[in-house]
Amino acid sequence: MKTISVQYFAVIKDLVGVSEEVIKTSAVFASDLFAEICKRYHLNMPIAQLRVAVNDEFCEWDYQLNEGDKIVFIPPVSGG
Repeated sequence: MKTISVQYFAVIKDLVGVSEEVIKTSAVFASDLFAEICKRYHLNMPIAQLRVAVNDEFCEWDYQLNEGDKIVFIPPVSGG
């Protein structure tokens, strides 16, 4: 199990109900962690519509998670 800090923005933050949390997970990849979070909070968000950043840098969904990583899930932003 790894301890990962997760931050949420925009619609994900609204759906989850918190802006950040610390999660103990056995997820191997960023995509696995997002799937775990979707299951926990009953989210139905296609991964293809999101970006992920690890330790303040955008990365791919196959990033292999490490103890203490800081993950940010970034949904599409709309505005005008």
